[in-house]
Amino acid sequence: MRSRCLAVAAALVALVPACGVIRGDDERGGGVRAPGVTAEPCPFAVDKKKGCIYLGTVSDLTSGPFAALAVPITDAQKAFWARVNKAGGIGGTYEVDVTTYVRDNKYNPEVHRQVYNEMKDRVLALAQTLGSPTTAAILGDLKAGSVVAAPASWTSAWEFEDVIVESGSNYCVEAMNSVDYAVEAHKPRSVMAVHLAGDYGADAAAGAKIAARRNGLTFTDVETPSGATEQGRAITEITKRRPDLVILTTGPADAATIVGQAAAAGFRGRFIGTGPTWNPALLKSPAAPALKALYEQSSPGRPWNADTPGHRAMREALPGVTPNDGYTSGWAWAYPMKAALEAMVAGGDVSRKGLLAAVRKLRTVDYEGMLPPEAGNYADDPDTAIFRQTVVNRVDDKAPTGVTIVKDFYVGPTARAYTFDGPCFAKL
Repeated sequence: MRSRCLAVAAALVALVPACGVIRGDDERGGGVRAPGVTAEPCPFAVDKKKGCIYLGTVSDLTSGPFAALAVPITDAQKAFWARVNKAGGIGGTYEVDVTTYVRDNKYNPEVHRQVYNEMKDRVLALAQTLGSPTTAAILGDLKAGSVVAAPASWTSAWEFEDVIVESGSNYCVEAMNSVDYAVEAHKPRSVMAVHLAGDYGADAAAGAKIAARRNGLTFTDVETPSGATEQGRAITEITKRRPDLVILTTGPADAATIVGQAAAAGFRGRFIGTGPTWNPALLKSPAAPALKALYEQSSPGRPWNADTPGHRAMREALPGVTPNDGYTSGWAWAYPMKAALEAMVAGGDVSRKGLLAAVRKLRTVDYEGMLPPEAGNYADDPDTAIFRQTVVNRVDDKAPTGVTIVKDFYVGPTARAYTFDGPCFAKL
């Protein structure tokens, strides 16, 4: 059991700073105070009579390949928790701060680890940890400290980690469903996975490989580095081998380069890009005509303009922003943390271990319609709990985020039948 500071008498006050955060028993806590939990109100509290729960954010906010998605993700989560605080906070006794500890990881695992280490003694949990390889860099520490974290990524590895509260289908399921959808819609005979290295790209490539084999299709795997100017080999492989379907798992700028230049070289096959490959700004790029003609986007959830209570609440909380499905993902990802915090406070153990215990009991989460409730199952074994439905969108320059649903919350025969006994990328 981790050490705790007990502020039980004035003589012990001098010991409190050594723990980094004031802790102690009071009428709110229901127990000993944890890192990132204070009796004092949050810096911008709605109700100064409530205590504060601090959640950290480590995201790609400036120079990394996913900054165009990460900034909206982070802004949406700030708006989400502001709404929670205005509605009475957590259990009527705490508000949540997600603005004090926000740090940039530059999509670099070493930077991610460094900035997490700087904040970890000051936060109860992580409202956001962006990226699969970056989050993997701190996973051991999260587990050792019982630090619950909401990932801004969908690798299948998270299905096997109790401290991770993922939402929506993983990249492996997403790619499986994309291949099965394409078999129905486009009748391909060959599939190529073009992807970044690591948990993100390899997870989707593994799913594509599993689905291709199940459907009797030939499969080719092409790993590519990040960077729009680094896609020469990927483009060459596509135009040389001419697969009927390319499952694309890169950053948005990479995707635009690959699709645009492959089309310019005469390629006429189909692309289906994993969720993070898309950004509506691509419709203003030279690749826009090729994307409209050849590209579809898979996604773990519905886009910005969907008509659900959660989507409506998100749009109301973010007036005047340029629509971006980074906002949509960021907002949806916050619901499990809210549910777990509420269960933790109701259970009386306001601590990291209390929060983790609350997560382990969640079988459903109210996503206000953004995702089905069963997408928030963290109690059952991974193969039972994995959410297997995804959405497929077509490019639509009249839609707010450049995409419109063509297949809503679909699960194909591959994902339905597959037994998950470990992360998919390990099998690629």
